[in-house]
Amino acid sequence: MHDDAPNASGRPGRALVTGGAGFIGSHLVDRLLARGDEVVVVDDLSTGVRENLPASHSRLAFVQADLREWLNAGAAEAGQFGEIYHMAAAVGVELIITDPIGSIETNTEQTSALLRYASGGRAGTPAVVVASSSEVYGKSERVPFREDDDVVYGPTTATRWSYACSKALDEYLALAHHRAQGLGVVVARLFNTVGPRQIGRYGMVLPRFVAAALASEPLRVFGDGEQVRCFCDVRDVSRALIGLVGTPAAHGGIYNVGSSADISIIDLAGRVVDVLGSSSKIDLVPYDEAYGPGFEDLRRRVPDLARLRSAIDFRPEHDLDSTIRAVAEAMGPAGVSR
Repeated sequence: MHDDAPNASGRPGRALVTGGAGFIGSHLVDRLLARGDEVVVVDDLSTGVRENLPASHSRLAFVQADLREWLNAGAAEAGQFGEIYHMAAAVGVELIITDPIGSIETNTEQTSALLRYASGGRAGTPAVVVASSSEVYGKSERVPFREDDDVVYGPTTATRWSYACSKALDEYLALAHHRAQGLGVVVARLFNTVGPRQIGRYGMVLPRFVAAALASEPLRVFGDGEQVRCFCDVRDVSRALIGLVGTPAAHGGIYNVGSSADISIIDLAGRVVDVLGSSSKIDLVPYDEAYGPGFEDLRRRVPDLARLRSAIDFRPEHDLDSTIRAVAEAMGPAGVSR
């Protein structure tokens, strides 16, 4: 699968990227522009950054707007699309904890409005990627996670699980539109995507670690640090998303997207310190101090990638050390994302 692979039509086309000024969305935009597509980005810049996108490009149209409002008022003027990448969502555990109402409403209402738009004919007959999350698996103890596994959530009194439920509802809606309307939709469950342009403001662990290491400050590891995750470079993830939407046989399916190379969070902190040659120490911070009383976390989050590899023959091209260096380079010596 090559970076310049054409879309499903075999010709440069038109794509809509919601949340396209965000971390993953902006990398998708880069790839779509590189292969010759016209791209419309809709982003309210609540978590995205306009500077993540080209300042000026003849095939890029940027619209700063709430997605729901744009779909109701301005979408008719945008024309039709061959592909839609729905990346607009609340991001990060910290944001979910601090603003649960906004996060739940953002995830469910925007996805519902986007799917109605894509199914209703105004956008043409697009293929659609709906970005979901490994959080959907909840606190299941089965490892690795497979797309047809049962999911296990904590009580509704634990705010932490509201994000997982909202993303699960997005998946139900997407698959319902596929079955009822014939919408060519793909659900991508993303596992710990990392890379340049990601920021640590909403609890994202790798940019937090890199920024601290560059500033020679302690790397704060929450809990005992033995929780295990699999990190995949955003440049690989964006390539996989484009591959899935361009594969008609994948439409109507759910796919884990990420890497199967696992590492504990405390070992990740050590890796960052070593790769960057930092003098930083590593501090353990109790969950209660980081997120408040009663926070629950998953010990192991590892994806089964067999279904993804069968669909698009996907293999990550960037190892963790190169991703750490890329994040550091994007931040600059002061440890601030540029």
